[in-house]
Amino acid sequence: MRYISTRHGSQGNPAPLGFEDIMLAGLARDGGLYLPAEWPQFSKAEIAALKGLSYTELAFRIMKPFVGDTFDDTTFRRLIGEAYASFETPEVAPLKPLGDSGLHLLELFHGPTLAFKDVALQLLGRMLDQTLTTRGQHATIVGATSGDTGSAAIEAVRDRKTIDIFMLFPHGRVSEVQRRQMTTVLAPNVHNIAVQGTFDDCQDLAKACFNDLAFRDRHALTAVNSINFARVMAQIVYYFWAALKLGAPERPVAFSVPSGNFGNVYAGYAAKQMGLPISHFVVGANSNDILARFFESGTMTTSGVVPTLSPSMDIQISSNFERLLFDLYERDGVALADAMTAFRSTGTLKVGGSLLAGVRELFDAGRLDDAGTLAAMKDCLARFGETIDPHTAVGYALAQQHRRDPAIPMVVLATAHPAKFPDAVEKATGRRPRLPERLGDLLERAERADGMPNDVAALKSMIDERREMAAAPAARNKVRT
Repeated sequence: MRYISTRHGSQGNPAPLGFEDIMLAGLARDGGLYLPAEWPQFSKAEIAALKGLSYTELAFRIMKPFVGDTFDDTTFRRLIGEAYASFETPEVAPLKPLGDSGLHLLELFHGPTLAFKDVALQLLGRMLDQTLTTRGQHATIVGATSGDTGSAAIEAVRDRKTIDIFMLFPHGRVSEVQRRQMTTVLAPNVHNIAVQGTFDDCQDLAKACFNDLAFRDRHALTAVNSINFARVMAQIVYYFWAALKLGAPERPVAFSVPSGNFGNVYAGYAAKQMGLPISHFVVGANSNDILARFFESGTMTTSGVVPTLSPSMDIQISSNFERLLFDLYERDGVALADAMTAFRSTGTLKVGGSLLAGVRELFDAGRLDDAGTLAAMKDCLARFGETIDPHTAVGYALAQQHRRDPAIPMVVLATAHPAKFPDAVEKATGRRPRLPERLGDLLERAERADGMPNDVAALKSMIDERREMAAAPAARNKVRT
């Protein structure tokens, strides 16, 4: 398996890279995102042969073509097993029918930080540590989070000597539980940074660090956001898992995905490219509806970010969408690089009608405001006895609005535990969800974080200073206030 950048050719023609290199790099040096030069293919018979496997064995079979010889089979199986041993259920991702409606909830929140990001990040953290240990190297993660990636990534790499993590989150724009899951981790290699701005500002700061190649090389920067293809790879697995349980490959399946940075739904698109019979996707947006507007009009136009009850989706520029655009631009990396540069400059990107028609065959999209989100949470509890978080509520409501064929099962990705957003759930249902017992004292734990303006120079200076301090053994034990 070889990997190329979505902007391949825009700065020369570098040779395709292997999995280990793209996992450590995260973002391509030309500013693009890595993806496979060709998708591995699973025939109908090969998909049928996957039925009945445990989640860990299915994960091994689906991901092995992507990692190649980066890990031997024994090591890779061990890393997968360790990653999912941290989940509360051996199923990893339970699939629940919602009565006889034909709707199903795929619960992706049974990991240590109660969100779907755990499915990929508990594995990615271990793969990074294994590779860096083997190489005798250290890496620095610079990431941005709209709420869930941060805590999942921190949990995956806390206390690891091979990695320091600097996680940027928008000050005042994540839930209290989301914030505390990050800021109460006092490990010396964890650096939480509350940025005065939006998630998009945080994401721009992280990308600016990667695009400064001298800074990037000095600190061996890597990424755990879904710009890192290793994240997407691990998320492909649960699309196969759900589809197999619902009759694939003999029967197609549809998926409704609440979407922010587009990585989750892109993993489903990848599964489709690999041969999984997916009839269509519903891309769910909240009031920050740039993706819904694109699928309706073929034009992406940025606007201000509006705070909502589903904060992890309060995004205007969805990084992973570039991977889909790469196919829409017929894998012309130069043309896409030019288009993305113009988009950054003008705030607008338009795709031609013929290409858009092909996308609309596979994707529907819709938006749900806060009032609709509250109504969806209330409806799901009343009809099916299931308490869902506000992000899942977006997917739940839009799945019903955009369902094409009632004979085809529709899977709603349940992306977070409702207790991560207790205020919204209580407002909708009158019931305040409780955190699992292992997190029962979360709201009383000491916090540690640094505040920062939306300033890339300040961020780089902090990273330089902290990494210099870490070079002295005693400094790593110093507690910041």
